[in-house]
Amino acid sequence: MKKQRTILVTNDDGIEAPGILLLAEMAREFGEVTVVAPAKQCSAMSQRLTIKQEMEIRPQPDFPVEGVKAWALEGTPADCVKVALQILSVKPDLVFSGINEGFNTGFDIAYSGTCGACFEAIFNGVPAIAYSNENRRNYSAVRAHMAAMTEELLQKEIERNAFWNINFPACDTEALNGIAYGCRPAEMQLYADNIPQQHYDDGRWTVLQCGVPITADMAPEGTDIHAVLHQKISVGKVFTGLMR
Repeated sequence: MKKQRTILVTNDDGIEAPGILLLAEMAREFGEVTVVAPAKQCSAMSQRLTIKQEMEIRPQPDFPVEGVKAWALEGTPADCVKVALQILSVKPDLVFSGINEGFNTGFDIAYSGTCGACFEAIFNGVPAIAYSNENRRNYSAVRAHMAAMTEELLQKEIERNAFWNINFPACDTEALNGIAYGCRPAEMQLYADNIPQQHYDDGRWTVLQCGVPITADMAPEGTDIHAVLHQKISVGKVFTGLMR
């Protein structure tokens, strides 16, 4: 029988994202679940905090996962963790963040709001797991493996300055090439910088961030990017250099 725990679930895609519903449903298998998530899309906000600006918090009585208390916050993922702990008096044993739409691997971890929430959790002494899926069109690998992998990771010791980071390829289970444990973050971005420009006659111009994905042969073996580009679930630790 699984130990009853208190679990805080958050994300960076917003409280209405399909990934957070799947994560909240799975989290119920491990304990009592509270959701505090951004009211709107907050991707690539890292551990950004909302400073000297009021943030509205709204109860979500119609959150579509039975038995889960939920709030939407007009703030960032890191704000959600802080507000849950300090204002809503949630005392979680664990923080689950995700399921993000898109991989959080390599250098992109530093930009990730999903991972930002996990950093905020471990800064407050709460163990955390980040979950990401390649896209929202296919959650087959998630549905097949997420609960069992979570159970397995919860049985393992992890340093207090680290969290678990899981990335699922969006493929059917028969196309999955297994689970790669111990993946280190690749020292590169999955999406190489690509910033098109548009110039105007009055001297203005615009730029657009739209990265170009690298190919599988470019990622070093043993890294998270190498794993996901070879249709494997990537599991590894992310450390912060601010704690020992």
